[in-house]
Amino acid sequence: MNPLREHELLINRRHFFGRTAAGLGAAALGSLLNPNQFSAFGAEPDTAQTILGEPHFAPKAKRIIYLFMAGGPAQMDLLDYKPTLEKLHQTELPDSIRMGQRLTGMTSGQKNFPVVKSMFKFTQHGKCGAWVSELLPHISQIVDDIAIVKTVNTEAINHDPAITFIQTGFQQPGRPCTGSWLSYGLGNENKNLPAFIVMISSGKESDQPLYTRLWGAGFLPSEYQGVQFRGGNDPVLFLSNPPGIDPATRRRMLDGMAKLNAKQHETYQDPEIATRIQQYEMAFRMQTSVPELTDFRNEPKHIFDLYGIKAPGASGFAANCLMARRLAERGVRMIQLYHRAWDHHGNIEKDMPVSAKDVDQATAALIKDLKQRGLLDDTLILWGGEFGRTPMGQGSGRDHHILAFSIFMAGGGVKPGIAYGNTDELGYRSVENVVNVHDLHATMLYLLGIDHKRLTVKYQGLDARLTGIAGELVKGIVA
Repeated sequence: MNPLREHELLINRRHFFGRTAAGLGAAALGSLLNPNQFSAFGAEPDTAQTILGEPHFAPKAKRIIYLFMAGGPAQMDLLDYKPTLEKLHQTELPDSIRMGQRLTGMTSGQKNFPVVKSMFKFTQHGKCGAWVSELLPHISQIVDDIAIVKTVNTEAINHDPAITFIQTGFQQPGRPCTGSWLSYGLGNENKNLPAFIVMISSGKESDQPLYTRLWGAGFLPSEYQGVQFRGGNDPVLFLSNPPGIDPATRRRMLDGMAKLNAKQHETYQDPEIATRIQQYEMAFRMQTSVPELTDFRNEPKHIFDLYGIKAPGASGFAANCLMARRLAERGVRMIQLYHRAWDHHGNIEKDMPVSAKDVDQATAALIKDLKQRGLLDDTLILWGGEFGRTPMGQGSGRDHHILAFSIFMAGGGVKPGIAYGNTDELGYRSVENVVNVHDLHATMLYLLGIDHKRLTVKYQGLDARLTGIAGELVKGIVA
């Protein structure tokens, strides 16, 4: 087949109307010359990128901040109080509890599986009376603003497939992640920043890798992939002009490249060419927007104290949380903070308090800060890892566990001050109101006004979606 004809067959009506590249350079230049047409932060809906046109129903949230605790926090040491563990401490796990459930290769060879109590004290907090570990003193103060979900189940027992699964809905790489689906469906609210931004921080237990495919667009056009911001004063690589290149020169270069790429697009109708043009234009606009965004000097001292940030130029999870609030103010659709710190196979008594301290104050501060600014109502917060931990010991730590783990959600249409679901007396198995990963994704999309069954794209002859062929709304946590 003629290669030109083959590319013509790739075009469809959506690509034809939504990805025509000609004139993008001039349009971007016009917006830069007249920035006053935008709001205080330069936000303006970018309907050209909105596949759905509008949400399926009235959204409760406009954006998501996902605080991902990579490694798998132990639920019975943080949010799922199990006094029976203390009663059965160092006794053999009953066969009636395990029922032959799969273990990782790290403990499958063990002859004994002793139950291990939590080494940390739990007390009740707030009007709701939620039991929370002493490791989370700041989160304990905001329990009336959050919904603790104790019965999340997953399918993958090892880190990489489990993280891939909770990020994309599939254990195999190559699928779009949650943030990509959101930006694909709902578009961008700010022309000067990407719709989907990722930041990474690390704690003591940070040996688990995080691959860029976790915030990739998979088979969606690559314009919907996440953009990673680094810590420090230069958050985006190669964003600054090199010596001798001023903004006017850069603008002329981009206009020239846009014309060349537009010619290619007219010939081949390849959406990746349109993506390339859009990303050049976005990078040009970010040269102005990002320095203002990342300049914390206008934040008052009490905000730094709230988050636990020692200086404006600091990096780490706390600084990323403050950045997340600033991004939410500017209409970024999906903000994902990965914190690598929770893979506690050993020395849990000493290492887990360090991991919890890394995130406790800043997490609570983010929710308090959004609430006092009136942003929590339309911002969905999600906190949790890829799986949980076993109630039986693995030496001085705990192994991976998939049948029950705890997360919490806040804002964005979530019922505040509730604990949803129950696990058995050892925290081993979800026994009431079980929530699987597809249910979690369906609920996240629902809160942003999306019917997860109707957000699809043709892939290999099928209507692919984030939730695959599963997923139900978790009505019990929706306000």
